[in-house]
Amino acid sequence: QKIQQRKLQVKNYPRTKKLEKIGVYSSCKDENCKCNGWKNPNINNMSSNPGEDRQNQQISTAPVTLQDVCHACNHPLSNHVKHLDTAKEDEINRLLSMIVDVENLVICVQKEEDTDTKQVYFYLYRLLRKCILQTSRPVIEGPLGSPPFSQPSINKAVTNFIIYKFGHLPQKEFQIMHELAKTFIYCLNQETLEAPTARSARGQTDDFNEYKMNYTRWLCYCRVPKFCESLVHHATVDVFGRLLLKSIFPLLRRRILDDFRSDKFHVPPDKRTLILSHFPKFLSMLEEELNASNSPIWDVDFSQMPAHMPLPSPRSNDSLTKYISYRYSTSFAHCGKRRADSIILSSEDSKRARSSALSDTEHSQGDISLEVINEVVNMITDPAQMLGPETTHLSSQSARDEAARQEERQGLIEFHVVANCADASRQILTWLVEIQNVFARQLPRMPRDYIARLVFDTRHRTLALVKEGRVIGGICFRMFPTQRFTEIVFCAVTSNEQVKGYGTHLMNHLKEYHIKQSMYHFLTYADEYAIGYFKKQGFSKEIKVQRSGYVGYIKDYEGATLMGCELNPRIPYTEFSNIIRKQKEIVKKLIEKKQQQISQVMPGLTCFKDGVRLIPIESIPGIMNTGWKSNNENSRKEIVDSVDSLFTPLKAIVQSMRSHSSAWPFLEPVKKSEVPNYYDIIKSPMDLKTLNEQVRSKQYSSRAQFVTDAQKIFDNCRTFNPPESDYFKCATTMENFFYNKLRDHGLVDS
Repeated sequence: QKIQQRKLQVKNYPRTKKLEKIGVYSSCKDENCKCNGWKNPNINNMSSNPGEDRQNQQISTAPVTLQDVCHACNHPLSNHVKHLDTAKEDEINRLLSMIVDVENLVICVQKEEDTDTKQVYFYLYRLLRKCILQTSRPVIEGPLGSPPFSQPSINKAVTNFIIYKFGHLPQKEFQIMHELAKTFIYCLNQETLEAPTARSARGQTDDFNEYKMNYTRWLCYCRVPKFCESLVHHATVDVFGRLLLKSIFPLLRRRILDDFRSDKFHVPPDKRTLILSHFPKFLSMLEEELNASNSPIWDVDFSQMPAHMPLPSPRSNDSLTKYISYRYSTSFAHCGKRRADSIILSSEDSKRARSSALSDTEHSQGDISLEVINEVVNMITDPAQMLGPETTHLSSQSARDEAARQEERQGLIEFHVVANCADASRQILTWLVEIQNVFARQLPRMPRDYIARLVFDTRHRTLALVKEGRVIGGICFRMFPTQRFTEIVFCAVTSNEQVKGYGTHLMNHLKEYHIKQSMYHFLTYADEYAIGYFKKQGFSKEIKVQRSGYVGYIKDYEGATLMGCELNPRIPYTEFSNIIRKQKEIVKKLIEKKQQQISQVMPGLTCFKDGVRLIPIESIPGIMNTGWKSNNENSRKEIVDSVDSLFTPLKAIVQSMRSHSSAWPFLEPVKKSEVPNYYDIIKSPMDLKTLNEQVRSKQYSSRAQFVTDAQKIFDNCRTFNPPESDYFKCATTMENFFYNKLRDHGLVDS
């Protein structure tokens, strides 16, 4: 504010006083004069080091007039500004603003103690001084490069993060995550980065040169332009990406939480409680994605948007279900913790949030209005309107894991990955004993000592399902990180807790656990009783892991079948059935809405009983009442337009094909007298002569028809002739030539 007030003050000077101030920073414009800067004869010359306080203060404050003589060239000050005699007021004010920025940079150099930071300030000071002399605009050049320095930016990645992690949540809870994301972005933009020397003094010596480069960029493009508006300002979150965030995140998280705990930002009490309750978990989950080697939030092509996403999104013609096919990982209520239902949005907020995301569906839904879509989306998220995890009831068509998912959300069951280790707690050891007993009871063919040896082996881990403090099921597994697969050794749920979806939910949790560990392949030996279960969980006998990758690493079991499962890191396994159910609900409700518009019931068709095989669509009773219109005339016109537009490129393609050196086998139809059995094998013959005639007679109304006929030439040749023949080779050559020509004419994607 003080800087802006100072700039406003100098811009209100009379023109003469403005020129006097600019002249102090300008060189002499006399043709034969070599003076490169004004020197006041009443004080010492300005040093090249702006850190000399007294001299610089005198330069900026010593009063001068246009008649004063320069100590260096003996010309009056008016000679230093005569190039501005015809300059417009805006240009004069721009130079004055730059002068104020120079004076502020002098103060920064004087006060700064860090050597690296002082050098950057001094570099920018000299850059602005040079631009004042040349009346040019400052451009930062050199090895720093130009923003943005990384893609995707931090801002884009955080947006991806809340979609990926929280897109599945109801509107109320998602809005909480959205607010936390905005708060994090704001805090990061206000953050003062640690100087490289101070960072090194703390023991952070890794990637020192890279951090120093980013720190310099941050000063030049983000920090200094905040108070020096002569330089172009960029937000930190818009020009930097993963590398910078990863290097500053631990310190940034501590500062943000400390500032909120000390109420530095003076937020209202209710907001402060919200932040202190949820921000630590939010930051921890963000840190996991920051350090994960395969996190999709850093994918430049990440573009999916959940149905209630309140952030702006690019226009899209995807169907409504694509908005519901959002990404999800472990929920904010993972491991039995209840969700945060304390924050309630107003109806206006909820309506505005949904409308923002669903506005793009208007063009793809045809005659389905936006109001109907919003009504349906509200209906499927309203507990009173639908069955599912939002209610205490289950329908007969509910997914296998629906009941287990409900119990987890209610805190009735928990999932823990446990293993025997030197510092294992008493609770973990107790759970290991209990899961050993479950395996022993449910897998009677396995020797008890063998089960105990593997469960307590330090190389094995167990995903334990805990209900009311005791283990009722689990999956014992061993990870082989070097081979990129995990062997599932035991999997069981105690008999009196089966048929409740626990087995499916257990496997889904195991899948998400492995996705976090960047392990995407399961292998297991299943006996005849377990094959059905594993098939339902996505396992098959088709093993995607190379045989050399697992032979010798896992033990063969006699009478068992080796099965494998490949994980998709983009699938939210623990919520996947819920997502699919919501998609089906939306489609179902939209169909019901459409059906309600048809108030008249028409009699059924009886003409087919009389042997009629085909009737026009418009002759079906009631079809016209639904709003359907015959497009025969329009379709006919479109076909004519399409034929005319295709004629020229198709004609050129066929001519070039006929001129090709490898086209000789295909120029004419195959003569039956020369190849008697040809038409017994080839039922749909084609050649370049026939293709050319059909193009000339404009028989092709679409590129697909043309490509299909042309492809017959090559396919027929390869079907009839052996691979080592010249005909076969000519077909391959001509096929490649044909598709290259299609690309050249823009008829297929490159």
